[in-house]
Amino acid sequence: MVRVQRMLDCCADLLDEVGYDNLSTTRIAERAGVAIGSVYQFFPDKKAITQALGLRFLDQFSTRVTDRLADTSFTHWTVAVDTIIDEYIDMHRNVPGFRSLHFGDIVDPRLLSGGSDNNRVISVRLRRIIVSVTGITDDDELDRAIHVAVEAADAVLKLAFRDSPDGDPALVYEAKRLVSSYLSHFSERTGGDLPW
Repeated sequence: MVRVQRMLDCCADLLDEVGYDNLSTTRIAERAGVAIGSVYQFFPDKKAITQALGLRFLDQFSTRVTDRLADTSFTHWTVAVDTIIDEYIDMHRNVPGFRSLHFGDIVDPRLLSGGSDNNRVISVRLRRIIVSVTGITDDDELDRAIHVAVEAADAVLKLAFRDSPDGDPALVYEAKRLVSSYLSHFSERTGGDLPW
């Protein structure tokens, strides 16, 4: 629905301008040019609207990663690692609201799904994309490896953006190196180079 998307767009802009603490449903309604009742028709509070925005970001990220992985001829699986991190960095730099919300940790570490941590939701989504694009066998070891890789990358990328709005390039590089090194070890444990 166009009205809901406009509210989410305005929420994203306001997050960058005033932050989550100063965000309100009233501000979102005013910015979107709708009555406050219209906001409440879809979202009971600001947490609900930021959850919807976080889920929209997750869908955007998933689509971007899927498209990039499908369009790229991989010479080695580490190219996939670089591609995934590059898409995250690009969204952080260029998608309104993403640098403020990411996938929702500033609001709630379980914002995307009441039952799972945000990073767990992301790792499951990435695992499904990787399996569908590459045909790699989906099993518990792959699930654990991607979950650990997401947690590690998240920690280093937060550090990269802590003091630099565009992300410290050296720390972004280290995030890629860390994840690639870890997944190389995973690949060796599972009998050789990953087939993607």
